[in-house]
Amino acid sequence: MKRLIIFASGEGTNAEQLIQHFRKNKKAEVLWVITNRLCGAVKRALQADVPVLILDRRDFFRDPKFIRFIQKQQPDLIVLAGFLLLVPKELIAAFPGKIINIHPALLPKYGGKGMYGENVHKAVIAAGEKESGISIHEVNEKFDEGRILFQAACAVEPADTPETLGARIHALEYLHFPAQIGKILGV
Repeated sequence: MKRLIIFASGEGTNAEQLIQHFRKNKKAEVLWVITNRLCGAVKRALQADVPVLILDRRDFFRDPKFIRFIQKQQPDLIVLAGFLLLVPKELIAAFPGKIINIHPALLPKYGGKGMYGENVHKAVIAAGEKESGISIHEVNEKFDEGRILFQAACAVEPADTPETLGARIHALEYLHFPAQIGKILGV
């Protein structure tokens, strides 16, 4: 069975989707949900009986025990699902090509520090884009600049608000993220 660790900082809806998807397919399991703060992802993980580690931001960046802890778990993949911190280069080096992220836009546009959730949707609408979507990418030492593994698009409608566009983006995430992780894992 393949082993996943999810990093999340927000509501945790993508983390919940992944937990449920892999629980049903029984070919992968979510070992931990790791977060840097008390958030919706904590509640969703605990409700699904997945252990949670709430890590102080300073520990995440400075404590080598954290990387050793992750290594002991022997994850096949580390998945960022709404995780808002830049991943330390030491963690990336310890798991080369094994950390992926989902971004709520068609990269390389609308990525980078501060570009998450509603901020992205507002920027896409303000720029008059005709389409938006999701990007699943490898994580490197910069926000949203890793190699793109998959993208799916949807139209930006003239009457869209950040909320209506966000709802269509979430639908794309829920549809494609578990399937693409399964493909990466070969399950």
